[in-house]
Amino acid sequence: MFRFANPEYLYFLIAVPIVVLLFCWSLYARRKKLRTIGDIELLKGLMPDVSIRWRIWKFIFLTMALSCLILALARPQMGMNISTQEHTGIEVAVALDVSNSMLATDVSPNRLAKAKELVSNMADKMTDDKISLVVFAGQAFIQLPITSDIVSARMFLDAISPSMISAQGTNLGEALRLSMGSFSAQRNVQRAIVVITDGEDQAEDAEKIAAEAAGKGMHVFVLGIGSAKGSTIPAANGDYFRDREGKVVVTKLNEEMCQKIATSGKGTYIHVDNSNIAQERLSYELNKLQKSALGSTVYSDYAEQFQLFILMSLLFMLIDVLLLERKGHFFSSLLRQLKGKKANVMVLLFCCVVTGYAQRQDQLLVRKGNKAYAEKRYAEAETFYRKALEQNSQNSRALYNLGNALLFQQKPKEAMTEYEKASHLEKNVKVKSSIYHNMGVILQSQKQFGQAAECYKESLRHNPLDNGTRYNLALCQHQMKYQQDKEKDHDEKDDEQKQNKKENQQSDSQQNQQKQNRGQKNEMSKDNADQLLRAAQMKENQTQDKVRKSQMQANRKQMERNW
Repeated sequence: MFRFANPEYLYFLIAVPIVVLLFCWSLYARRKKLRTIGDIELLKGLMPDVSIRWRIWKFIFLTMALSCLILALARPQMGMNISTQEHTGIEVAVALDVSNSMLATDVSPNRLAKAKELVSNMADKMTDDKISLVVFAGQAFIQLPITSDIVSARMFLDAISPSMISAQGTNLGEALRLSMGSFSAQRNVQRAIVVITDGEDQAEDAEKIAAEAAGKGMHVFVLGIGSAKGSTIPAANGDYFRDREGKVVVTKLNEEMCQKIATSGKGTYIHVDNSNIAQERLSYELNKLQKSALGSTVYSDYAEQFQLFILMSLLFMLIDVLLLERKGHFFSSLLRQLKGKKANVMVLLFCCVVTGYAQRQDQLLVRKGNKAYAEKRYAEAETFYRKALEQNSQNSRALYNLGNALLFQQKPKEAMTEYEKASHLEKNVKVKSSIYHNMGVILQSQKQFGQAAECYKESLRHNPLDNGTRYNLALCQHQMKYQQDKEKDHDEKDDEQKQNKKENQQSDSQQNQQKQNRGQKNEMSKDNADQLLRAAQMKENQTQDKVRKSQMQANRKQMERNW
């Protein structure tokens, strides 16, 4: 495949036909001027050494040298430099409990925050492994399908909260079932399911499903988080979660159940507390699993061909210098030509060499950055990419790679800026698809679901077969709908509060009016008394209706466990 890395320089080729026209005009003007002096044939006899043919040939070679120099500036590339990196690892499905009981504070700062920190640290140590995320409470769903994109995994992990699932409880059976189905279809790969839960309200079939997973070669590790003593669960209103009798709920770790599931799944039970022992032990257990080939990454880069055009340009300029505009006396005229044009030739040679070096230098810096990036030295890779952009600010690959390096350094805003620049310059459709995918991941992690969905759609336009992007788009649309419904419920509650406030104000004004009437009249007519009695009775009926509705809602909530 042939392409130009900087095609904008090709616009300079417009100068070539302009120069040709100027040269033709100069020949015409010279011939016209000679005619004013005398007969052309007679003048040729007076100028025997002059050769129009050699002058035209010199111009042709000079024009070809200019054209080759412009083509070299545009950096022609043909063929591919391909390097392959093999990946060996395991596949890990993390099933994370997000029920309200995970907000208990017997583990600092709370159970859920500690669990997310543990998963994040585990993901950082996964070099070539693949990971998927399953969240569960009363229900379960896949938060992130199996992927080797650790950046996306960490961002999806940050977005996890108990509000994601309305049905409360701890349905471990469904979580294990989904985790079993979240792995890839690749064979001969070691797989592990890491369940992080406090064991509250487990389903009875969890042990059976864990044994089924073990029968398929999947190791089930259960991380029990919390304490046997238990802890209260802070609520959003500043109070604590209470049961149907109004007593404060104390949630306790069910270690016995967690151990049974781990045993059935031929894995290990690990207790999570405020220390780092659980983290170290989990890493040790996962490292014992045999790593298998998960595939390979092909790094490709176009081979530069500008050197050939620079050599051709130098050759044509050398021919132009050696060719003479006069006949005969070749060597003596050649010395005079070289002596007169020596400085110009040196300047041209210097410009070509400097231009070629500058165009090549940014590619060398990008490759050094890629090497540092592959070795997870992201700060060093960032430095190389920025130096490459100093050499060539239009290098779209350097911009894209710089965005990736910034993203791994937890700088999403800076990465977003570089991705936006790269999206305007990059021509490769697959790379452009990856750029928009990463932009969507950043926006989704910042809960800007509308903009994230548009980025995912743009990514799919360039690469319609990317199932990971399609899944992220569907999840993003689901989260956007959930956010809209939540805002709608909040607005309805505000309207209800305003209506209640208005009714209270009207009631207060009626009471004040009654007081004024009582102050003005010690006696009241029978009709007025009947009117006030009916009004008071209507108000009492409305109050009773509200009480009954609130009791029905309370009873309906009490029927379901909300932690």
